[in-house]
Amino acid sequence: MAGTVVMGIASFGGGVLVAAGVVALLVGLGIITRFAGIAHMAKHNELYETAVLCGAVFGNLLTVYGMRVPAGRPGLAVMGLFAGIYVGGWIMALAEVIRIFPIYARRIGLTKGISLIVIAIALGKITGSLIHFYMRW
Repeated sequence: MAGTVVMGIASFGGGVLVAAGVVALLVGLGIITRFAGIAHMAKHNELYETAVLCGAVFGNLLTVYGMRVPAGRPGLAVMGLFAGIYVGGWIMALAEVIRIFPIYARRIGLTKGISLIVIAIALGKITGSLIHFYMRW
């Protein structure tokens, strides 16, 4: 019994440390602020922070406790769309913060068409995800 309590406390503490590290990374790189700036919603920065917190809590409830949301296939499609937008938005904000696209374009000598390449990458990711989920891999 005492071993289970110690393991529970250690697991909870480890989870808190990992979550704090992720938040420190997001805040340290200025991703939340930059993401709000990209959307021209900088005055609603607290709304973004609240949405990130609520999404994290909801995601933890779904994954850790195995909660089920009885929304059927349409609900699954909506949740998948929102999850994809969320992850894609954070990846793009992080990439912009670390200035990966200008560096990469300069290294390969690309001067025109960067926006088309980014759109092609996004469409490829979407297509791959749709095939993955349609085939139930």
